[in-house]
Amino acid sequence: MSNQSIGVRVHHLRKTFRRGEVQACDDVNLDIAQGELLVLLGPSGCGKTTTLRCIAGLELPDNDDAIWVNGKNMTRVAPKDRNLAFVFQETAMFPHLTVRRNISFGLDMRRKVNKAEINRRVDDAAQMLKLQQLLDRYPRELSGGQGQRVALGRAIVTEPDAFLLDEPLAALDAALRVEMRTEIKLIQRRLKTAMIFVTHDQEEALTIGDKIAVMKDGVVQQEDTPHQIYHRPVNLFVGTFIGSPPINQFQCSLQDDGTTWRLISRHFNIALPDSIAQRLKPISALVILGLRPEFLRLGDSQGDFTGVVKLTELLGSRTLVLIESEGEEIRALVQGASQVKEGDQVSLSLDLDKAFYFDENGMALI
Repeated sequence: MSNQSIGVRVHHLRKTFRRGEVQACDDVNLDIAQGELLVLLGPSGCGKTTTLRCIAGLELPDNDDAIWVNGKNMTRVAPKDRNLAFVFQETAMFPHLTVRRNISFGLDMRRKVNKAEINRRVDDAAQMLKLQQLLDRYPRELSGGQGQRVALGRAIVTEPDAFLLDEPLAALDAALRVEMRTEIKLIQRRLKTAMIFVTHDQEEALTIGDKIAVMKDGVVQQEDTPHQIYHRPVNLFVGTFIGSPPINQFQCSLQDDGTTWRLISRHFNIALPDSIAQRLKPISALVILGLRPEFLRLGDSQGDFTGVVKLTELLGSRTLVLIESEGEEIRALVQGASQVKEGDQVSLSLDLDKAFYFDENGMALI
């Protein structure tokens, strides 16, 4: 990726607090292209919001060349001079101003932008966000989704070099969240501006992001497309954090019985396909097998092992089946309504071609 196409670059970002005692970000490297939407994803306290605040200039990184925007070093530049738009979880609207005045507030502070240009930008943003009929209303007269649209409009009219969004949908109900994440994606596509979106919701990240950077303890664990993050996690943390329900884990040993390599756990003793065995055997004798619930097949017989159904949960078009085997809980997802009932003994078959293989430290083996 050429420097000309990079909207925001985070370069070896390191951020500590309490004179170095608390490390929030450790060697974070990210490139967000112009027109690209990157999602920073991870649990609370992983460093994603601190990274965003460093980009915005609200926190000062430990190193002097950590934040670049359009090829310029912005690490020590004041937030007001970075031309970046920050959208917070709270809409933070002025209750005494109309929607129009709330959207235009940032531009009203800029003496270089005349009134006609301000009105044009506000009207364009209102049309994009479907706020034309609400411009004369006050914040108290808006729904949560409308309030977030106003916050986005306030950011759009400044025509920033990049948008920074810190969990902007967290306070909305489920239906509004789905609607707004679609709106945000469409707006970003239309504006063709770099956007960084922080969330702890993995479904939201998979839906909205062009790329996802998964963080843990201030370190980026994996940065890739949603497809790669879901299907090719680089370690056990990424594999378990992404996906709902989470992956099933089996502690296994890899053994040669003289004719084939076998994967052995307390649940099963199965032959590995040669294509997988040849890649695993030079690497590790101990293997953590990870398998997403949708790749675990249920049947009455001829499976790899058996278990007893503890619970079934209808999830719309799919059913989650919770199974107990050898004192452990295993989850399977089946399409439609499941025919199995609580107390049934079922066989389970593993789709080894769709499985993840981790070493004892949780790093992907293949």
